[in-house]
Amino acid sequence: MRWKYAAVLMIAVLSGCASTGDWSSDAPTKTNPRAGKAPRVNLDNQSVSKVYAPSSNLWLRIRDGFQMEPMNSPLEIEQVRWLSSKPDYVNRSMARSSRYLFYIVQEVNARNMPTEIALLPFVESAFVPQAKSGAKAMGLWQFMPATGKDFQLTQNVFRDERRDVLQSTDAALDYLQRLNKQFGTWELALAAYNWGAGNITKAQKRNLAAGLPTDYESLQLPKETRNYVPKLMAYRQIVLDPDAYGIVLPELENHPYFVAIDVNNDIDVALVTKLAEIPPEEFQVLNPSFNKPVILAAAGQQILLPFGHAEVFQENLKNYTKPLSSWTAVQVSKTEMVDQTAKTLGVEVDTLRSINGIPKGMRIRAGSTVIIPKTNRRPGDVSVALADNASLNLDKPPPPRSPLKCKKGAKCPPVKSAKSGTKGNSSLNNAASQHKSASTELAKSAKNSSVKTSHAKGVSKVQ
Repeated sequence: MRWKYAAVLMIAVLSGCASTGDWSSDAPTKTNPRAGKAPRVNLDNQSVSKVYAPSSNLWLRIRDGFQMEPMNSPLEIEQVRWLSSKPDYVNRSMARSSRYLFYIVQEVNARNMPTEIALLPFVESAFVPQAKSGAKAMGLWQFMPATGKDFQLTQNVFRDERRDVLQSTDAALDYLQRLNKQFGTWELALAAYNWGAGNITKAQKRNLAAGLPTDYESLQLPKETRNYVPKLMAYRQIVLDPDAYGIVLPELENHPYFVAIDVNNDIDVALVTKLAEIPPEEFQVLNPSFNKPVILAAAGQQILLPFGHAEVFQENLKNYTKPLSSWTAVQVSKTEMVDQTAKTLGVEVDTLRSINGIPKGMRIRAGSTVIIPKTNRRPGDVSVALADNASLNLDKPPPPRSPLKCKKGAKCPPVKSAKSGTKGNSSLNNAASQHKSASTELAKSAKNSSVKTSHAKGVSKVQ
């Protein structure tokens, strides 16, 4: 049986073993409301290899679930021609989809939605789970930050659930069902998903005022939204008849690609890949929501592992006797430079800066959460409060004021040092008093104040 092209979700609950590798925790964990919707497999007494689906070909299942009517419009024909002229691009997208499609199709079928919806990530992200648009939309389903918050997708120091395969899929389908109920057709629901429900409502009101129809093809839409549904329907045509367009669909068997395993103890990402015997790259594409090298039990997370590696992970975990995680988190109590925070916490400056992505010349604001190595002083797992609400806020220290120039023979007033603990958003009066002088440390920091905060570039949204 080839697992390479399979895909679905099951939750595997691993019981603990009597060692420091015990997969249990005294830390309270949250029940994931979305996980309850998925079938569960206990790897202690069940085999994932015994789980089969009724059909052997996922593409057949997708075709059988098509419900939307082809548009046969010039825009759809144009999109089909564009995709068929780029078989390498389409084939890469199809290959990437093989990890996720079974799970998405399962969820779409469970909601009695058209299976065309399962193809939407081709349009949104080309099935790149780390995809990031110029407008800061993220993940397979390209959730904007505000929309992600509306659908309770956590975005903090530790994770961004807009990139989480399970959470974002569930949220996207919730959103699309809501839009379909609001607008009455899947075409309008999809347009609203792309452009916003408020904009579609305004466009419909304009048409009503002008005595015009309010269906998708009658509305005045921006170019991207005008092409959005035709592009999805173009993918529908390719899946329906790939040979006609010179496209070779990857072989997708109708069973799981991955297994989802509950996390009941903090565990390092590097250790998971080691125990599961998978490359880091494979872990990343299945678990793109994790921002840090440690996965938190308190966050109620699951880790996704390739179908054939969950049992390998379980067996190796039982025999593992060392600590599962080497990182913890603390909240910084006052605003200060990184070297001072490192000294206070007893960690190396370079370690603190690199693991938290802090550029040189920046201060850590009070209330921020930073990741640090575990020690005997801080041996426990990260708390629920930090796991859910952690943030890292940085600012630049105020520049030192140039020394006063005194006339010849005149006595210069003494220079007072600025307080280093002042917050970056203090009032103008406080800022003015800070600028009267600067300590030696602030002067040193000012040399680096021109360093710009750098952000790792995400994968741009594929058009």
